[in-house]
Amino acid sequence: MERAATLSAVRIGVMGAGSIGCYVGGRILAAEAAEVVLIGRGWLKDELGEHGLTAIRLDASHRVPPERVRVETSADALGDCDVVLVAVKSAQTEDVARELAGILRDDCVVVSLQNGLRNAPMLRQHLGSRSVVASVVGFNVVSKGEGVFHNGMTGPLQLEKRGADAIARVFRASGLETELHADLTPHQWTKLLVNLNNAVSALSGAPTVELLKRPGYRKIVAAIIEEALGVLKAARIKPAALRGVPVGVMPTVLRMPTFIVKLVTAAQMKVDPEARSSMWEDLQRGRPTEVDWLNGEIVDLARKVGVDAPLNARIVALVHEAEGGTGSPNLGADALWRALHP
Repeated sequence: MERAATLSAVRIGVMGAGSIGCYVGGRILAAEAAEVVLIGRGWLKDELGEHGLTAIRLDASHRVPPERVRVETSADALGDCDVVLVAVKSAQTEDVARELAGILRDDCVVVSLQNGLRNAPMLRQHLGSRSVVASVVGFNVVSKGEGVFHNGMTGPLQLEKRGADAIARVFRASGLETELHADLTPHQWTKLLVNLNNAVSALSGAPTVELLKRPGYRKIVAAIIEEALGVLKAARIKPAALRGVPVGVMPTVLRMPTFIVKLVTAAQMKVDPEARSSMWEDLQRGRPTEVDWLNGEIVDLARKVGVDAPLNARIVALVHEAEGGTGSPNLGADALWRALHP
């Protein structure tokens, strides 16, 4: 009881309460591990005020009733928080950092729960002496409506160790698998390599399980990752192993027969049929995606080290063409392969 009381006294804010922010905040609230305030749009306040918040992980459901969910529409509500989790899209990071700089306490710890590698440095640039912790979110979450946020795969929250002790205790008390690393950068590169498949999911409309089942989609993902690995090698960047397996073998595994891919995947993680990329969700909702911070990161790095990354460059172009439309173009594997090789 003493431990629970200590944890519940921690005040946590979520800046940008989308799928990831609501899921993580919901898990913390369900476990009564801390006080939580979610900063989101008016529609989210209305939705959670009516339905409450339900965080689902595979077959486990964690529900928080409406009266225990606090949603505010102004970041001013974060002024008394001990920890703020930043979960906005990467394109919004600089604007959010400038806003938070005038609101947060000097001793507030800020955790970036965002894709890519540039967000934590951007937050540090504007937040002065405040501690900023980078992270790798090892799972995807999709909003199902009516306050339901569905995490369809296993995977940890990885945090850089410096400054993360308090939030790591809260995450673990909430049942969230959490790892601390002295150097998170190699793990960020590994997650970025894995996330290169997000664009394939977005352009095809295929759930993660379908990408793994179909050889045609796997061929595309393998080629994109293989190209990215070549760029990282040219830049002398060594990504971390993924759950003990070197990421350099990923293209080879993806090109193997489906039954072998299923065996390898099952040994690495659990993925349910509803797991999809957040980039697919962005296209469905007519929002800008984070492709520039994922595949675009590979294209930028390739340019810096003097090599080519035509597949990733073409993926970026195709996703931008689909943004602002009516959803995923639902390209089949053959059609997508042809679109990548005009």
